[in-house]
Amino acid sequence: METKPTEMTTLTAVLEKLRHQHNDNEFTPKDDGFITTNSDKFYKPEDLTIIKTYRFEGVSDPGDNSIVYLIQANDGIMGYTMDAYGAYTTHDEVNNYDELIKKIPVEERDEQLIFADQH
Repeated sequence: METKPTEMTTLTAVLEKLRHQHNDNEFTPKDDGFITTNSDKFYKPEDLTIIKTYRFEGVSDPGDNSIVYLIQANDGIMGYTMDAYGAYTTHDEVNNYDELIKKIPVEERDEQLIFADQH
């Protein structure tokens, strides 16, 4: 089965596309949920849906391995949360990031629908 190439091949491309759509809200872990950097609104994991997951692997440095989750909140706010793989986590401020991510329902959407021009 042949997979079609995707234009979202770098972390920068994904974040830039979100910024262009004004959906570059970062969901940051806080206690038992997430807050958005643009509004400081608090969301429980069940208020969110992971709509796309991207994994990026560094060529030479395992510390460059990262994962980005595109998230949509039940109030329509879209954004992302990201982390480095495993022991290289960047979320030292909370010890339950992985558990929080596992509690968010996943509803993978087609990239073309997520990044369709919204005029």
